[in-house]
Amino acid sequence: MKRIDCIIMDWAGTAVDYGCFAPVAAFLKAFKEIGVDVTLEQARRPMGMAKIDHIRELFRMEEIGSQFVNLYHRDWTEDDVVEMNRKFEGYLFASLSEYVTPIPGVIDTLAGLRARGIRIGSTTGYTRTMMDVVVPGAAAKGYTVDNCVTPDGLPKGRPFPYMIQKNMDDLGIADTDTVLKYGDTIADIKEGINARVWTVGVVMGSNEMGLTQEEAARMPLAELEYRKTQVRRRMLEAGAHYVVDTIAELPDVIADINKKLTKV
Repeated sequence: MKRIDCIIMDWAGTAVDYGCFAPVAAFLKAFKEIGVDVTLEQARRPMGMAKIDHIRELFRMEEIGSQFVNLYHRDWTEDDVVEMNRKFEGYLFASLSEYVTPIPGVIDTLAGLRARGIRIGSTTGYTRTMMDVVVPGAAAKGYTVDNCVTPDGLPKGRPFPYMIQKNMDDLGIADTDTVLKYGDTIADIKEGINARVWTVGVVMGSNEMGLTQEEAARMPLAELEYRKTQVRRRMLEAGAHYVVDTIAELPDVIADINKKLTKV
């Protein structure tokens, strides 16, 4: 009988780094260095993609590309993307180790699922060298996975399915029906859908919400609920099969999926 055998976790904004702040801060600083202002909303919009692809998407935004043209009297080029990626990595590596704290509920929930034989893979928009900081930092705080795949060496990162497929190969999972992708960005959702696996979005702590724990706790309930509704809508429109407030709901989602799989 089919059942969920593997969960593919995202990292920042899903498993660690509540609110996904490490890359946002680095993007803002890197563009500011060349005189281009990027808003928080703009920086978050392509989140989840490989970081160099994320930078291309930022340059492609009319509001950002036009600033560059006005400053430098030419269009941006791939050389500018590469140079911006260098600047971004410099800022990111300077602070990345500070953003590896597991999101509340992640360790305990996954421990319970592991006890049922479910394996934990992962995908990310970070490179391998970035994950060489994040993985041991998170492990020191109690969070580990069975496999970590980065975009390095693959044809494409998110929203393409290659990282999920690589996890399946590495973990010996043959059936996409038994795999669940769990993430906090629209790119995560599209990655899961493109890989033809069950796809679950998470709202609280996500890049899409963009709030710290303290901001979420202080926010008037009506405003918080409105924001959660907007994130949920965007994720469902992107194709998510389920959207949860927190990972505490994931075991119930898996139970529901398993019931559906008994009918396949």
